[in-house]
Amino acid sequence: MRRPKEISREEDLMGTLVELTSAFEGIASMRIAQIKDQVVQSTNFFNDLWNIYTQLRAGNVFSFGRVKEKPENFIDKELLIIITSESGLSGDIDQKLVELMLKTHNRETNDIIVIGHHGAQLLAQRGVAYKHYFKLPKQDNNINVEPVERLVQQYRTTKLFYQQYVSLMSQDVRSIELSSAVEQRGSATSKSDDIISTFNYIFEPSVHELAAHLERSMMQIALVQLIWESKLAQYASRFRAMTASHERADNDKRALHIEFNRAQRSIKDQRLKEVISGLKKSRIGSGG
Repeated sequence: MRRPKEISREEDLMGTLVELTSAFEGIASMRIAQIKDQVVQSTNFFNDLWNIYTQLRAGNVFSFGRVKEKPENFIDKELLIIITSESGLSGDIDQKLVELMLKTHNRETNDIIVIGHHGAQLLAQRGVAYKHYFKLPKQDNNINVEPVERLVQQYRTTKLFYQQYVSLMSQDVRSIELSSAVEQRGSATSKSDDIISTFNYIFEPSVHELAAHLERSMMQIALVQLIWESKLAQYASRFRAMTASHERADNDKRALHIEFNRAQRSIKDQRLKEVISGLKKSRIGSGG
């Protein structure tokens, strides 16, 4: 049996782990609440832009804000963007996302952009090359996606792989065409019957430039919202992982405390036996 001091040190270390996992739980829960509020605010802003855009544009093709580029200038590949976490504290959800992307990936017809260091590590481990890598923004607001947007405009089509927040205890992995992501957000808004045209408005520099600017703005909002969606899922996955770790650490701490009490009791019993044995020997010696 181990000594009580050794068990006590291990119990103290486990107590520290209990406190740390509890703190991580609290941080993840707080971040989830903050991002949800930001998603609501950005959705309202997106809806306003979409209403103006639908009154402006001619046709039903979303052009990613491209007004000057010729078709032959586009890279004739599909761009895959995968949004992962910066570290491995979010459980196995990043691995599931990478596996989902690799099911459709073809290095001859696809280029990859990775957002999040953990995703870059997982792809490197599998020997999969990627064109660009961006760190997942540490902050949850004022996210700059312009570098990603400029890359998107170089490709004919773009597909995003992201983590979806279902509930605090349930997360999933998804893929979506970027144009579809914008259209889906727009289809949820109430449509206006008003028409904005050159007959009732003056446009500078042109109506096409304005429509392109709105497309770029909405594309940026859609990208940010998908990053937020992924971060929500990551925080929820981290919360779930930390909850499980907290419970295991707490159970281990209790088991160590029981073992500590048993070890102390065993030492006391052993000393008592030695005292009783000594008394018996002294009595026998005095009687002889």
